[in-house]
Amino acid sequence: MKILIAGDWHSEIHEESVYQAFQQLGHEPIRFSWHQFFKHQKKLGRLAVPLLKAQNKYMVGPVVNRLNRDLVNIAASEQPDMVLIYRGSHIFPSTLRELSRSLPNAILVGYNNDDPFSPNYPGWKWRHFLASIPEYDLMLAYRLHNIEEFKKFGAKRVELLRSWFIPEANHPINLERVDREKYECDVVFVGHFENDGRIDCLEEIVRRGWKLKLFGHSYGWHKHILRSDILKSFYPLSTVWDVDYNKALCGAKVGLCFFSKLNRDTYTRRCFEIPAAGTLLMSEFSSDLAGLFEEEKEAVYFRTTEELLEKLEKYLGNESLRNQVALAGYEKVYESGHDVKSRMEQLLQIVSEMITTRLYNN
Repeated sequence: MKILIAGDWHSEIHEESVYQAFQQLGHEPIRFSWHQFFKHQKKLGRLAVPLLKAQNKYMVGPVVNRLNRDLVNIAASEQPDMVLIYRGSHIFPSTLRELSRSLPNAILVGYNNDDPFSPNYPGWKWRHFLASIPEYDLMLAYRLHNIEEFKKFGAKRVELLRSWFIPEANHPINLERVDREKYECDVVFVGHFENDGRIDCLEEIVRRGWKLKLFGHSYGWHKHILRSDILKSFYPLSTVWDVDYNKALCGAKVGLCFFSKLNRDTYTRRCFEIPAAGTLLMSEFSSDLAGLFEEEKEAVYFRTTEELLEKLEKYLGNESLRNQVALAGYEKVYESGHDVKSRMEQLLQIVSEMITTRLYNN
């Protein structure tokens, strides 16, 4: 199957992992990245930088128009069987209608790992995406509660497709001596800042004397940790990506997981990445996540700061029990197909059925 994948393509865990999975499954993926449309070129001068940033942020202007035209043109040239638009914030409804006209037998698929229906986003953020929902043949919901929301916005068909881990990137390793000082710890949290009480949890972890490692975007964390007498020693905070991200997970006895309230999450990508690294997952509780990992057997959950501290006391003080749950979680992510290749097999099965039905009806 020939598959055109369109997206911002700014990281390895999103569009690129999908591309690689399709390739491993024996299909023919094609890249269409719009990230480079907004890269500054010296010949355009200094004024181009703020103009490009503004067009990218607000999804309006000649560069956005050009990327939509180019997507239509490459699709017409390549004639793919499926067009997968990943987080289509910049794609117009008119572009999808043109794709449908030029590719009458192709299946148009939309996917978004953010929550476009969340009231916590500004109204303009997802305007193109929301207006385009009725134009897709298939919408993939990242969260259970998004399924009905897509239907209310006129989606023709909606299927749940959760996020994933990447086996080549998320796996157990033994840290080299040079990495131990940087990554070995009792508890690690890797993620962005949200004002949802996670600061209080992290402060209590340090106050109890456990060794904490904290990684994340400086622009979200810095002003908050600088106000904390307990956490300001983490300044300046750094991010970890790819190999370093895996080292950070593998260096910890417990991997901490908070849900994004911005995206109304009931699970997150780290719920798969942490067990895949062979580390104990200790996450905020949700009934959704508890349906994926059995509590106290494959993962550990907390509902309050007090419960988090009690669970840390229990599992940091019992290596055998901690390793038992971590191993069960590791086995679960593979047995249940939470890896990217299994997710794409799931998608391909749905799309293949849709193509067969369309051909039969025609």
